[in-house]
Amino acid sequence: MHRLSTVLCTSGLAAEAKIARAAGFPVVIGAGDRERTAALVESAVQGANCLMSFGIAGALAPSLRAGDVVISAEVVSDRNRWQAAEWFQTHVADLAREIGAFQGAVFGASAILATEADKSRTWRKTGALAVDLESDVVARIASQAGIPFLVARTIADTACRELPPAALIPLLEAGTPNLSRVLGSVLRRPRQIGTLIRLARETRMALLALTGPAYALRGLVTAF
Repeated sequence: MHRLSTVLCTSGLAAEAKIARAAGFPVVIGAGDRERTAALVESAVQGANCLMSFGIAGALAPSLRAGDVVISAEVVSDRNRWQAAEWFQTHVADLAREIGAFQGAVFGASAILATEADKSRTWRKTGALAVDLESDVVARIASQAGIPFLVARTIADTACRELPPAALIPLLEAGTPNLSRVLGSVLRRPRQIGTLIRLARETRMALLALTGPAYALRGLVTAF
């Protein structure tokens, strides 16, 4: 019998971390900085017996829509692929079916995939359903530590979405938008405003869709 009592979540956004903490998980916020994310997870992994990559993601599979939930115990990067232990994958698959989530590999990218062409190419190459900046870091460190990992992500931008320049500006260390730089980008390129508004609406949908999976996952990881 396994006991997963300390599950450390890794998120990029403060808004994601707030949802995870409300469900009872400790969280580190990498704010999209992969080196910082790795350092934070590595410093905390000794106190955990499961790692979770938690938050919103971009879709790679064309069928996914904003707010769709992806649950996975498999992560792929440009050079590696990680899978959690078979017993854990079985429970993750059961949970995905129970909550109506999509199940499949998640791609951990070294940088944001901003264009439809980038997403389409990555989907064809890897077969991954979604992409984020943290999941491969989490999978690698969990595998090195010999503990399970999982990914819980909701879709915030679809595979056909072209991300505008303002959406690519790095976050502040706290995991919040750098509003002054975003405003500067909008003033320089005002035509992106419409796309930003649609992206903000879909991001809110994705964040709202995270709450249910967060509590469902709490039940999964405390059941062993």
